[in-house]
Amino acid sequence: MHGGNQSETSEFLLLGLSESPKEQRILFWMFLSMYLVTVVGNVLIILAISIDPHLHTPMYLLLANLSLTDLFFVTNTIPNTLVNLQSQNKAISYAGCLTQLYFLVSLVTLDNFILATMAYDRYVAICRPLYYVTAMNPGLCILLLTLCWGLSVLYGLFLTLFMTKVTFCGSRKIHYIFCEMYVLLRLACSNTQIIHILQITTGCFIFFTPLGIMIMSYVWIVRAIFRIPSASSKYKAFSTCASHLAVVSLFYGTLGMVYLQPLQTYSMKDSVATVMYAVVTPMMNPFIYSLRNKDMHGALGRLLLGKAFQRFT
Repeated sequence: MHGGNQSETSEFLLLGLSESPKEQRILFWMFLSMYLVTVVGNVLIILAISIDPHLHTPMYLLLANLSLTDLFFVTNTIPNTLVNLQSQNKAISYAGCLTQLYFLVSLVTLDNFILATMAYDRYVAICRPLYYVTAMNPGLCILLLTLCWGLSVLYGLFLTLFMTKVTFCGSRKIHYIFCEMYVLLRLACSNTQIIHILQITTGCFIFFTPLGIMIMSYVWIVRAIFRIPSASSKYKAFSTCASHLAVVSLFYGTLGMVYLQPLQTYSMKDSVATVMYAVVTPMMNPFIYSLRNKDMHGALGRLLLGKAFQRFT
């Protein structure tokens, strides 16, 4: 690329995590396996919740949306990564790169919002059980999900439009599996200080506000659980939150490793954390949510085995 913004004709080279043919073969089969497991796991969760009337509740409606988000998330990045690992041509167009970036930002934001809504749902269910039916009625649940999707789409569009103002020149090589904002900012030859400050400030609000909601929800949940006299009731109440806590920890832990640092310190070592939140987290979510959930066990059994499962239960 030469001087000026070559937004219409420029390309980037997605080199991935390694340029060694041997390592690329290993990475191909690793990413393919994780992608297939992620797709199958999340599709099964969505189908089980859609088909089973017992799971037509706010908690499982939110879980279905989380699985749908994870499904879109990995499909936005992994298929292109697999093609690049098997191809000599690793180029991605400027428009293609920004499109990938848009969906990446939107879907990460959506994941964040849905996890916060799920925390609120658990708070109402445990701390205000008598008001749960009215506080989380279907209309309100759909409204909350509409806000989650709408705000995520707008935030992704907001940051992507600012990225169109960035000028790229010099190296076109991206040593990553997809077009990621910090990597693109490192390749820019124009002043990126404003957009970086904008990303940090808006990102802190977008991500720490839902995180604050989650923390406050669980503070009240823990207080409510400690007031329950029965040990078995305490265990049952906590078990409904354990899966959500595990997913939140995995999501925010890996996301924080990547983005809570200055742009100047961002390097290849952060690609491992990126793979964690971009590939591993969506793959693990179906297992985490169905591992100790009897309702999901039953729904998945009826979905996969039908009447044969019912005879065994």
